[in-house]
Amino acid sequence: MGAIPRFVSGAAETETALFDAYSNAVIGAAERVGPAVAHLEVEIGKRRGNGSAFAFTPDGLLLTNSHVVHGARRIRATFADGTSREADLIGDDPHTDTAVVRIGASSLPAVTLGSSRAVRVGQLAIAIGNPYGFQHTVTAGVVSALGRSLRTQSGRLVDDVLQTDAALNPGNSGGPLVDSRGEVIGVNTAIIPMAQGICFATAIDTVKWVVIQLLRDGRVRRGYLGIAGATIPFPRRTARHFGLANALTVRVESVEGGGPASRAGLEAGDLIVAFDGAAVEGIDSLHRLLTVERIGKPVVVTVVRRAQKMNLEIRPIEV
Repeated sequence: MGAIPRFVSGAAETETALFDAYSNAVIGAAERVGPAVAHLEVEIGKRRGNGSAFAFTPDGLLLTNSHVVHGARRIRATFADGTSREADLIGDDPHTDTAVVRIGASSLPAVTLGSSRAVRVGQLAIAIGNPYGFQHTVTAGVVSALGRSLRTQSGRLVDDVLQTDAALNPGNSGGPLVDSRGEVIGVNTAIIPMAQGICFATAIDTVKWVVIQLLRDGRVRRGYLGIAGATIPFPRRTARHFGLANALTVRVESVEGGGPASRAGLEAGDLIVAFDGAAVEGIDSLHRLLTVERIGKPVVVTVVRRAQKMNLEIRPIEV
């Protein structure tokens, strides 16, 4: 019997090395992040629920989903080491399904918040949470798509959502979605029932902006245009043609009938490149520009529609 050809052996060794690297990345991320992830038990009226959360500061601040804790009269957080504490709701934002709770603690293991701006389709995504109450379950997959819009069970539309095939189940809501370095790139928020491998997380850059507002005011006051939008690359040729510096833009996915955008004449497919003269580099950029000061005041929105650049006047409303 002849010897096995070297190229077969080499291919097998390479494949084994790749699987080992993948496994080590998942294991390393889970070990770094797992201690910061908590199981939440929530009482809302006569109803009991549960979800996940994770510490993002050592002094007791935890991130979770708005739909997990909204209206809660009692919240209890339990960590992997068995530590269990009552938690208080600092504030929540249903529009991004984000909430901040606080527990009385110090020197907590805390995650590192990464950047969703650098996330690419196909990169490793690891979800950590407590599905069906099972403590600290880890699933892995890839980022399937960027810039999705997701309508929640309450009917609210969440923009700039990451889509992943890392398996999520009830109870995962509010847990972290992390990259291979263990940095948080999103907050797990939803699954599509009966669908295979379609799960969503609120992008961490959006979450970080919301957290600042919640810690300051307990809620987010923002201007509202009445659109669903997605962050997309802005074609270089189009940018050069119109003399724009945008690398990214917001594509209008849909327009709410009777809303400010509809009254101003925005249409699905429009590319929003500027807001009151400031470049719009994606959904996060647009949200930051929709400040309280803009509410009720006329603002010029610059859009590219097919081969034409136009300015439309819009009056944001408050939500």
